[in-house]
Amino acid sequence: MRYIIFTDLDGTLIDHDTYSYEAARPALSLLKQKDIPLIFCTSKTRAEIEVYVKELDCRHPFISENGGGIFIPEEYFDIDLKFDHKLGNYNVIELGTSYSKLKDTLIEISKSSGIEIINFGNMTTEEVSEDTGLDLHSAGLAKIREYDEVFRIIDETEDKASRIMELIGSAGYNHTRGGRYWHIIGNNDKGKAVRILSDIYKQQFTDVTTIGLGDSMNDLPMLGSVDIPVLVQKPGSLHDPSITDPKIKHVKGIGPIGWNNAISEIIEKGSEI
Repeated sequence: MRYIIFTDLDGTLIDHDTYSYEAARPALSLLKQKDIPLIFCTSKTRAEIEVYVKELDCRHPFISENGGGIFIPEEYFDIDLKFDHKLGNYNVIELGTSYSKLKDTLIEISKSSGIEIINFGNMTTEEVSEDTGLDLHSAGLAKIREYDEVFRIIDETEDKASRIMELIGSAGYNHTRGGRYWHIIGNNDKGKAVRILSDIYKQQFTDVTTIGLGDSMNDLPMLGSVDIPVLVQKPGSLHDPSITDPKIKHVKGIGPIGWNNAISEIIEKGSEI
């Protein structure tokens, strides 16, 4: 049997406030030692993910922008792989809608509804940095979007949020929410991308067990598409109360601490958590 790990980044593998993964170092080393694929599955952009690919020497496929794109290094799989196009040294499977369409639709929805939003496309790098707590370089990478627009609703209320989501649906698009922001996306989500990539791994290795780790609602499609779904705690030591599926295992530990605990229990100790 071969394990495949799918993981969210913000609030899961990396800390919600500091963006650090230091607390997960022992488990990351364990995966490297056992040659277990670690697949980033996140709302982050390809440019942002590539920073972690380099830092962690994680040369596996990854999934960007809430399942918008699957990026598979060339010659990673031996099987005949169907993909949409090549980009650099990646074979890309594209599930998302173009960023420009999403951004334009969101701006039109804001104008027609009279509900003010701020979105990455209309923010400077400095403004994104200030709003997110990212350094300027990281904020610049967060703006290089391909399949997903990020936004916040000014003076958000339940009524305002409901109206915006209703209009996004009427325009033919979908939405999700991460730890900090709303996202407008096309007909894609993390779960669809995880299932496609899992099937490819199963063609390559046959006997595969998939593990998924997340912290919030936009991870739910991913958690519903793996064999072992794990939810880490959010700041305040609480699990996301909106995630109620009893099949999802709750691990103690906020963000990367919980991530480290889960990987250690499953991979090293063979525990079910």
